[in-house]
Amino acid sequence: MASTPCFHVVLVLVLCFFLTTAIAAAPRKAINVPFQKNYVPTWAGDHIKYFNGGNEIQLYLDKYSGTGFQSRGSYLFGHFNMQIKMVPGDSAGTVTAFYLSSQNTEHDEIDFEFLGNRTGQPYILQTNVFTGGKGDREQRIYLWFDPTKDYHSYSVLWNLYQTVFFVDDVPIRVFKNSKDIGVRYPFNQPMKLYSSLWNADDWATRGGLEKTNWANAPFIAAYRGFHIDGCEASTNETFCATQGRRWWDQNEFRNLDAKQYDRLRWVRERYTIYNYCTDRSRYPKMPAECQRDRDV
Repeated sequence: MASTPCFHVVLVLVLCFFLTTAIAAAPRKAINVPFQKNYVPTWAGDHIKYFNGGNEIQLYLDKYSGTGFQSRGSYLFGHFNMQIKMVPGDSAGTVTAFYLSSQNTEHDEIDFEFLGNRTGQPYILQTNVFTGGKGDREQRIYLWFDPTKDYHSYSVLWNLYQTVFFVDDVPIRVFKNSKDIGVRYPFNQPMKLYSSLWNADDWATRGGLEKTNWANAPFIAAYRGFHIDGCEASTNETFCATQGRRWWDQNEFRNLDAKQYDRLRWVRERYTIYNYCTDRSRYPKMPAECQRDRDV
């Protein structure tokens, strides 16, 4: 029986639906490894404790010092995941940070910063993106769970097309490559990964109004996972030798799909408490990247 024009139209629409919904994908599953495989302490190494052969560590903050660590290598693009259990109880004034950063004056940086709280108040997750030394792109959200009760995954998918922040499997922020509209994008400066637990009671909790209560010290943040899947480069390289051939370079990782954008919208509508894109006191004119990043 001959097919009708109407049938062809429906067939085309169905094919288009499957093509557009299959164009994006979630990052590959992170692989847990011991701390020492990918990371080394950077300061106050005596404030880091190791468990289970380095598969878990704890960072300690007391009135004398915090502590931190960094990746062994530098990377141009990839997928970076850390499982963290935040400081429990009264953590006001403390900051637990997990971020990527290059090493020069006009540096690039991709930040997760977890701002401590008074007991019973929610943690705040602040994200920021620096390009060419310029930041001031803060966004703050509440989390939809208590991050002190169990480990949760915090990850960055960074490629030539977009930088995506994930909490577990939920995208909470996208920073697209918007060089074509005059916005710098981190693409040619290798970055190391860093994490630290430190005292920032001059700004971290209610703008510095809530101070660290040292009677509750030591403050302890726990880590595991330590997953790095990136293009390793020296700090002087400006191009990844395998560019275009790694899984995160492929078409399905150049954008979010409809379901992921729905989850991002859910975070925006329910949990966002500050967004630089909508702060007209700082930016009378909305920054150029905000519309493309679907931040408004």
